[in-house]
Order: sequence, then structure tokens, then C-alpha cells
Amino acid sequence: MGRQWGVLMSTPRRFDLVVFDWDGTLFDSTALITRCIQNACADIGAAVPSDRDASFVIGLGLVDALRHAAPGVAPERYPELAARYRHHYLANQQAIVLFEGTLEMLQGLRRRRHLIGVATGKTRRGLDEALRSSQLDALFDATRTADETAGKPDPRMLLELMHELDVAPERTLMIGDTTHDLQLAANAGAVGLGVSYGAHAHDAFGAYRPCHIAHSTAELSAWLEAHA
Repeated sequence: MGRQWGVLMSTPRRFDLVVFDWDGTLFDSTALITRCIQNACADIGAAVPSDRDASFVIGLGLVDALRHAAPGVAPERYPELAARYRHHYLANQQAIVLFEGTLEMLQGLRRRRHLIGVATGKTRRGLDEALRSSQLDALFDATRTADETAGKPDPRMLLELMHELDVAPERTLMIGDTTHDLQLAANAGAVGLGVSYGAHAHDAFGAYRPCHIAHSTAELSAWLEAHA
């Protein structure tokens, strides 16, 4: 009877709250964002960053990202640079799609009664537009953006999500494709999980001690079902 009961019992849930980064984690947007940063720099006559430098800043708030990607631009020109970035992004955002299997993964978390959140470097307007266009808004219990709280890796956005949903740090999993996401998790006392198919090379993740590194959405989904 004991063995049969053990087989029938589900695995105890480790995390009550699963928080996702957006770009490069749920949405296949890394290449577009990189190109838009480069085009914005070219528009105002600034040095155009390499693919690596432009993609490294993905996940930061827009102004912080542009500041790091274009260090030679004077601060008074940041609004101009940001406006050109938005111009290029909005003109091409219809090309962005969910990574294959993402919707099914989120639905699986919902069926297993996890709370689901988003912590992103996007603006509130940008995230709300993305949620509406993807019809994912009903799947998330709470979201935070860089312009309404502190940007990554400051822990504030994750701390606010945990407070709003009344979940302890050790019961919270933060999933992202950048070191900014994993540092955010560490700074908030939560557990971090990295995905290698986004903006940052996964060999930089080790310093933040992620509990796992997933190399595809399918692998991430399987890990969450087995271990989250």
C-alpha cells in the first residue's frame, strides 16, 4: 500500500510563484531588439554597437540599456535615442512570436495551480500592448515593468511581486535569459533559472548559481513539470 500510495502521490510543489522575464524568455525578440538598438544609434550618428554589446543590455530598462549600449551619447540625447529605438521597434513588433511551446507551458503551470508573474525591462505600455496582442494577459497573476519600479538587477520589482502575491522568496522562481534576471533573483532572495536561447551566453550564468539552465522551451517546460 505504501509503495502504491507513493506512486500515486504527485511531487510536492517547490515553488508557489513562477516569474518570467519577457523578451528572450517567452518571446523570440532578441534579434529584433538588438537590431533596433543598432538602428537607433545609427539614426543619431552614434557609434553602432556590436551584436554582442547590443544584446547584452536586453532586460534592462530602456534608458539604462541605451546608456550602456551607446556610452558615447550625451545624456541630453537619451530621449532622442529612445524615441528612435521605439520607432524601429513599433514598426517591426508584429514579427515577434512566442517561442514554440510557451503557451502550453504557461497553461500547464496554471493547471498545476502555480501563481505566474512577469518581471521585465519593458515599459508598462509596451508590456500591456504585448499582452493584448499575444492574448496572454489572463494567464498572469501580476506583472512589473522597469518604468513603474526599479529596473533589473535591483530586486524591487521581484520583491513587489512577492509581496503582492504573498509568496516567500524561497518559494519563488525567477526565469530569464540574462545575467540581469539571475542577479535580480539572487538580490531578492529568490531562486533563479536560466534559459540559454535568449540574449546572454549561458556560460556567464554560473556566478549566480541558477538551479537549472534550460536549452529550449520544451526542456524548460519538462523541468517545471518535474521539479517546480
